[in-house]
Amino acid sequence: MADDSPEQARLESQRDDLRLLNQVMRHDIRNDLQLIGAYAELLEDHVDEEGEQYLDIIKESTESATKLTTTARDLARVMLDTDGGNRSVSLDGVLARQVDEVRSSYPGAVVTVKEPIPNVDVVGNDMLGSVFRNLLSNAVQHNDKTPPEVELSATEADDRAEIRVADNGPGIPDTQKEDIFGKGEKGLDSSGAGIGLYLVQSLVETYGGDVFVEDNDPEGSVFVVTLPTAE
Repeated sequence: MADDSPEQARLESQRDDLRLLNQVMRHDIRNDLQLIGAYAELLEDHVDEEGEQYLDIIKESTESATKLTTTARDLARVMLDTDGGNRSVSLDGVLARQVDEVRSSYPGAVVTVKEPIPNVDVVGNDMLGSVFRNLLSNAVQHNDKTPPEVELSATEADDRAEIRVADNGPGIPDTQKEDIFGKGEKGLDSSGAGIGLYLVQSLVETYGGDVFVEDNDPEGSVFVVTLPTAE
């Protein structure tokens, strides 16, 4: 029998609002950002040397905002998913796709994969790729080195897969290592990274896994994701 209580009606109304917001994110805002990016490209031959720096800021901000709408869209999908829907997912297939994507999006970055990646299935769903898309792109975007370097590695042991995304960036202070995954003020300090890391943590937890950050040697950070292997 359907639940017609006021609380259920309120939840359904909130879901409808969230679906509408997701649609706006997915279509209207992204279309406007793509248009801005296209016109910024056309302006490259029409600005002087002083104007180039401002044009670069427009292009970088547009790319950042586009990434943020993708993350917000994915987060809305997680919030709208009421039945979980976890299943067996090929880990090496997901990682390969996300590495190819970040290499295409950031040709100036050096993204390497430490072989071998275990041929194993893990607990996940269609959103698993979003976990590694956010970690890999953050490792490039929030890197202060030229070129930014990112290394991805994975191992399997004791019914768990461990994936490590290491970078040569500025690192994360010990005082922020836990707060950086939150959706509160501290988690959102880093120019859009906060909501992406909140999405990462939310997804990994629904898979029965864990995510945390360590110091890299000699510099930078390592984001570590553990996921249960699928039976």
